[in-house]
Amino acid sequence: MRLADHVVEKLLALVQDRGLQPGQKLPAERQLAEELGVSRTSVREAIQKLVSQGVLSARRGDGTYVQSRPTAHWLQEAMQPLAGLMDADPHYRYDVLETRHALETSTAWLAAQRATAQDKAHIQRCFEVMLQHQQSGHAELAARADAQFHLAIAEASHNLVLVQVMHSLFTVVLSTVERNRHDMFRLSAPVTLQALTAQHQALMQAILDGDPQRARECIGEHLEHVRTTIQRMDEDRARRERSMRLPLDLAPQDLRQPPP
Repeated sequence: MRLADHVVEKLLALVQDRGLQPGQKLPAERQLAEELGVSRTSVREAIQKLVSQGVLSARRGDGTYVQSRPTAHWLQEAMQPLAGLMDADPHYRYDVLETRHALETSTAWLAAQRATAQDKAHIQRCFEVMLQHQQSGHAELAARADAQFHLAIAEASHNLVLVQVMHSLFTVVLSTVERNRHDMFRLSAPVTLQALTAQHQALMQAILDGDPQRARECIGEHLEHVRTTIQRMDEDRARRERSMRLPLDLAPQDLRQPPP
């Protein structure tokens, strides 16, 4: 491994070990060089590399900060076409749910072990905002708060690579959350909203309690519930559409037009 890459890894480990949050400032270059046991030149090169990747941001005359939204540009570009696919074919949301399951079982597990008091307070605030928007009937704002709740958990994992990937998925995740919420809360029984709220709360509580196994189980149960509910609704909708294409004399009685 090249020295520059080795210093990058050490710098990332330092950020994670100290639990530095997006928007927080790193120590000065001189202090970093002493702590990492390398030259200031090596520290500067590592910082520049992480800035180019979108992990850190350098402010002239002020210092270096953890990027407020640490999204690598190459990931953003890779994810952009998915938003268009979602609009063209709603079934891509199942792929997104599978991806979320793979990622969020890890972020929930790590968050339950690593979340700081600040992380836990942020997760609770996101949950409360989501509840407020749900109770006010603001579906779009509730969907955005829902996505922010899951992103807050990812950030509490203190794994910068996972955080980058989750933020890059934000646009796609938000799109699927909005569509899923529309279907589950408007086309399904009102009790669905209560069930999903309870699932979010159980996930949050597992992280607050520092129970990684329970946190992983909660996010798995939550995403599986969303998948099966949406799949059942899609199947019901497809059956209705097929029935509507039947000749009138073959269509089920409840689909025929009433007599004049």
